[in-house]
Amino acid sequence: MQNITTAIDLDQARYGATAGTQKHLRQHGASLCDLLDALEDPSGFSALCDLHAAYGQPFPDANTVETALRNIHRVLADLAPSSLDRIGRKRNLPASDMARWHGARVSELLARFIHAS
Repeated sequence: MQNITTAIDLDQARYGATAGTQKHLRQHGASLCDLLDALEDPSGFSALCDLHAAYGQPFPDANTVETALRNIHRVLADLAPSSLDRIGRKRNLPASDMARWHGARVSELLARFIHAS
């Protein structure tokens, strides 16, 4: 019985992490989209599209959501300050500030998945 309860608890925690990510995207997805669209690496924008596609399903797959968040996090973490400065000037965006803020939020969202494993 303990294994069944543990599995249910983990599923519920992953569902909570998935729902939290969806709420975050509703509030801040447009800004994240602007940033990822401005980057030279298209894989971040592609991961955001994967994330949106997951939420197009009646029951979003937690593994798909987590993988997309990991990919977005990787892209944001790998950004060089010089490229952010260049993007900021070119697109008239506070790209450095946006990358730091979104990177921190994506890290927080990923932590909810890690604690649910």
